[in-house]
Amino acid sequence: MSDMTNPDEVVTHARVRLLDLPDGAGTMALITIDNDRDHTRPTTFGPGGMASLDAALDQVAAMTEITAIGVTGKPFIFAVGADLSAIGSVTDREIIRQFGQMGHNVFRRLGEMDVPTFAFVNGAAMGGGTELALHCDYRTMSWGAAAMSLPEVFLGLIPGWGGAWLLPNLIGPANALEVIIANPMQQNKQLKPKDALRLGVVDALFESADFLEQSIRWAAGVVNKTIVVPRPEPDRDSWEAIVGIARTMLDDRIHGATPAPYRALDLVSAARTATRDEGFDAEDEALADLVMGDDLRASLYAFDLVQKRAKRPVGVPDKSLARPVTKVGVVGAGLMASQLALLFAKRLQVPVVMTDLDAERVDKGLEFVRADLAGQVAKGRLSQDKSNRLSALVTGSTDKAAFADADFVIEAVFENLAVKKQVFAEVEAIVSDTCILATNTSSLSVTAMAADLAHPERVVGFHFFNPVALMPLLEIARAEQTDDATVATAFAVGKTLKKSCVLVKDAPAFVVNRLLTRYMGEVIKAVDEGTDIAVADRSVDPLGLPMSPFNLMRLVGPAVAFHVSETMNAAYPDRFHVSENMRNIVAAGKTAIWVKQEDGTFIVDPDIAAMLVQGDTPLTEEQVRTRAADALADEARRMLDEGVVAEAQDIDLCMLLGAGWPFWLGGITPYLDRSGAAERAAGRRFLVPGVASVPK
Repeated sequence: MSDMTNPDEVVTHARVRLLDLPDGAGTMALITIDNDRDHTRPTTFGPGGMASLDAALDQVAAMTEITAIGVTGKPFIFAVGADLSAIGSVTDREIIRQFGQMGHNVFRRLGEMDVPTFAFVNGAAMGGGTELALHCDYRTMSWGAAAMSLPEVFLGLIPGWGGAWLLPNLIGPANALEVIIANPMQQNKQLKPKDALRLGVVDALFESADFLEQSIRWAAGVVNKTIVVPRPEPDRDSWEAIVGIARTMLDDRIHGATPAPYRALDLVSAARTATRDEGFDAEDEALADLVMGDDLRASLYAFDLVQKRAKRPVGVPDKSLARPVTKVGVVGAGLMASQLALLFAKRLQVPVVMTDLDAERVDKGLEFVRADLAGQVAKGRLSQDKSNRLSALVTGSTDKAAFADADFVIEAVFENLAVKKQVFAEVEAIVSDTCILATNTSSLSVTAMAADLAHPERVVGFHFFNPVALMPLLEIARAEQTDDATVATAFAVGKTLKKSCVLVKDAPAFVVNRLLTRYMGEVIKAVDEGTDIAVADRSVDPLGLPMSPFNLMRLVGPAVAFHVSETMNAAYPDRFHVSENMRNIVAAGKTAIWVKQEDGTFIVDPDIAAMLVQGDTPLTEEQVRTRAADALADEARRMLDEGVVAEAQDIDLCMLLGAGWPFWLGGITPYLDRSGAAERAAGRRFLVPGVASVPK
């Protein structure tokens, strides 16, 4: 296992101490896992950490006087699993298989002791940390624990230390598949403590202030048999039907684009009848296969971008230049503006005022905010008191004079340059000389918006993605005259809003919309030339993108998509296609290409089919996919040459967080390298550091 050793690994120590259980329940051996040489890093398990836990289990196994064994973590962290930085560098399949066996052999000891074992999940538990808890007989969790998950599928792996067998046999296949597949496929969704209890992953929740004391008291009750934890047998009769439904949903979602979720599904399916040994052996083989594939390395690169580069954006002025923001103005009270007002109030917790042309529009925006807050109260995500305070922060007016004392005003009005210029002129006449003027434009020139202002240096692009609360990306566009203080303030605000911010040059459509518009233009052009709409729509299925082209258009809205295509065509007429078919679809008021039939299948809207004017040169799915990939490669290379972003990694980060580009593709530029599109379209590869293939 020497090839698995990471020289940077902070070896996990497992310390043992004896505790007298209350109520005469005997003595507990409590193991605390802690990489105590570095309190800033979550506890992970490499070979050294695994050996440390194994030695601690040897110690407690020799104790004849104990009546229970407990495992807990250092403050705020239980454990977060394997040391992925070491795993991703291994090129020998057998080493990975042995590492999987090591984890199984050590962790399973907790489920095979002569006394009951307890996991006291005091903080974040992810991957192998969650599996460590699952090997114990019982689990408690702190209400203050940040999250619990089995995120391996998100990274191109499977739960490899028992989770794929233990969890379905504990909570049934439906609940297990929610944790193992559904949540990771939703941008690595985490379980909150109440979710872990609802699903049956943990047995009890206790407040964080005295979590360990309460857990030990609860464990004493279990030992004394005054507390009985029900363990209903999973419904094995419907097991395969549940797996079958999950497989269909997975096919609909990713079309076989990556193997990890399918391998995980196979393991859960087999767990219905497999013995523990058989289940663990199957996990070892699946883990070894997947680590040898490209998807893991691509995912690790993407994960590193999101965890590191997104938190340390490139090219940003010193944060000391940022100005305080004590009040925010939002121009507009439509859906996007209302979402922005709610987000600013929740995250900045400062007064936010919305304006619009009439009281009816303003009232509608305020009602959106109140309804959203009420919904969060109803779901238990927000207290009534907190909701009341947030609601009081958001007010409305038909007079822009309400912005007089604002430090930050963002416009979210109709995507028209003349309208936005007029808005900024009106706002500038009211606000202070240092108030930031931000635009949520998705495609228009920020420089042009600021051109006629007395202080163009305080105008900045602040482009959110819809839905605002969920999409993590914020493109911050620096116009030609934007000064450092404005950019620094924009990034400080974006960070407080809990968004991942990327600095972009003021160029048409910035990054995400520019690439998506070019990509969509190629697909639509193929339809105009004679390709069947269904063929064009299926063309990118092998990539496993979140949406097919025409479903994406339905989400954005054909009118918006067509308007952006016109804007981009005006800037780059040789590359961005404007479709007369799309013009006619928008003119007809159509909002979706597909209509649902009585049998549940979808067909092209007959009205749209009747109005299509197509050529006679249809393409195959592969040809459409190749054309779209080549266009993306060409546009990405041009953006780098133009300095729209600092490096290719920023393009990848924007597409991961703003377009849902799958992690297993490793960002868009590594995919364009692997597919050959970069060399075909741009003459050279992007070659971002940190992405490598396993030698074949």
